Amino acid sequence: MVAKHVHITGRVQGVSFRAWTRERAKQLGVSGWVRNRSDGSVEALISGESEAVETLLAALHKGPPAAEVKDVLDTEIEMQAEPGFRIHS
Repeated sequence: MVAKHVHITGRVQGVSFRAWTRERAKQLGVSGWVRNRSDGSVEALISGESEAVETLLAALHKGPPAAEVKDVLDTEIEMQAEPGFRIHS
């Protein structure tokens, strides 16, 4: 199991990025949460099997069709997410 804190910048709000992320996470069996930040970026905590987390990270670099992802910064962390995947406001 691996856990990562992720910060995504670009045109990532108002393009269904959070809902898209939740659906991809559920498909991959990844736990965690995603939320918009006041600076226009998106933040997430994702945890699960290493291959699934890496697959989700790769997808976050593209995002949903209307998104324009500029950068994805991820930091490995010790904390594991609770089961399931939530959107925080």
